[in-house]
Amino acid sequence: MSSLFPALVGSPGDQAALRFGDRSLTYGELAAASGALAERLREASGGIADGRVAVWATPTLETAVAVVAVLRAGVAAVPLNPKSGEKELGHILADSAPTLVLAAPGDELPPPLRHLERVDVEVRGVGGAGPDVSPGDEDPALVVYTSGTTGPPKGAVIPRRAIATTLDALADAWQWTGDDVLVHGLPLFHVHGLVLGILGPLRRGGSVRHLGRFSTEGVARELNDGATMMFGVPTMYHRIAETLPDDPGLAKSLGRARLLVSGSAALPVHDHERITSATGRRVIERYGMTETLMLCSSRWTPPDPRPSVRADGEPRAGTVGVPLPGVELRLVEEDGTPLSGYDGESVGEIQVRGPNLFTEYLNRPDATAAAFTADGWFRTGDMAVRDPDGYVRIVGRKATDLIKSGGYKIGAGEIENALLEYPGVREAAVTGEPDPDLGERVVAWIVPTDPQSPPGLAELADHVAARLAPHKRPRVVHHITALPRNDMGKILKRSLTADRDA
Repeated sequence: MSSLFPALVGSPGDQAALRFGDRSLTYGELAAASGALAERLREASGGIADGRVAVWATPTLETAVAVVAVLRAGVAAVPLNPKSGEKELGHILADSAPTLVLAAPGDELPPPLRHLERVDVEVRGVGGAGPDVSPGDEDPALVVYTSGTTGPPKGAVIPRRAIATTLDALADAWQWTGDDVLVHGLPLFHVHGLVLGILGPLRRGGSVRHLGRFSTEGVARELNDGATMMFGVPTMYHRIAETLPDDPGLAKSLGRARLLVSGSAALPVHDHERITSATGRRVIERYGMTETLMLCSSRWTPPDPRPSVRADGEPRAGTVGVPLPGVELRLVEEDGTPLSGYDGESVGEIQVRGPNLFTEYLNRPDATAAAFTADGWFRTGDMAVRDPDGYVRIVGRKATDLIKSGGYKIGAGEIENALLEYPGVREAAVTGEPDPDLGERVVAWIVPTDPQSPPGLAELADHVAARLAPHKRPRVVHHITALPRNDMGKILKRSLTADRDA
């Protein structure tokens, strides 16, 4: 298989590769630093050709160098979330059995990691042509642990071909080239921030500027200084949408961006519309998960100055676009029967096939087998509808977002979007709870704009019924101060119901 990073092979030049705050590396410097570290990894303990290396994945230059070095060494990186508790870290380390842990000099590692041999990452390495290895397409590149909402986290083994095919498919969809400069402030222990946000620019031969910590000021600064793309999650775009009315400079900066991309959770339609209205730019949503990397996206096309011209693949608020090149996608009924046609209304579970898929859950053959159908389709657990022209609209997770009420299958996502259009609603989540008559009833969890005057059930129910359908209206409303979210901005709905049950 060819190198994941062609720009690091041969004689890399002085083009900018990575920048974190005021620290940066050119491609030549990155080649030297990652090459020297890769050679050290291969030599450690007599060689670790088929092993795994843990990476203490802080949002720093050292993490990026470490992951690139591990991949150049032909072994697999296990990114560790620095916010993980000791119990979760202990489980991940016992399961993945890494040989070493890589960390920035001076980082204090928690007790579960202290038994591992530690290698400090030097970002100013010299020499370092890199070891002479030729890993295969199916060789593991990453072991990324899922969130573990239904049990201990599972390690998804992501092969090198999945990274290459996903990034190349996105390059095709977004016309992503080495001339692009990406800005983001995402964590580096997750597919979005690490694979798309760091490895993506490096595979293209472009550059990435990581904010360290997201801020609207940082985004504006980098876009004003030549950045062409931004990757974010809905919580970031929500902050942008909230800031835009009082910050015309931010709107002007975002208007300079070639591409604004949101992922990891659904971006509310209301935020889409506010950002487009203020900046003239549509946010592209893409869809993927740890086990599949990227599955769908709208295609980027240059803006046409003629208002009557609609671009092929134009982003549509509330959808994640169409399947990427090489991805097969179908929707199935509860019994696994594929939907007979796509009408934009019928809800089914997304199943996918393609070279972007993971190979297995580490040490979990039963879980791996259960995740796939007999003919090789991966069961995502995500529910969606699909328009006749192929656009996919996610309506929620099968386990937490599919509500069966009065004989209807209802996706929580579309109700949440409708609720967010109501002026008195700042944030919203929707779940189902048992109902003796309906089977399940729709429950809304609302963060009101004005806590002293929250919207009532009747007005919210009428609002939803008028926009969607009467059977989708909430039957219960809970007013709360904040929605529980994980590091990527996803709402933790199990925490909502658990807190209430407690």
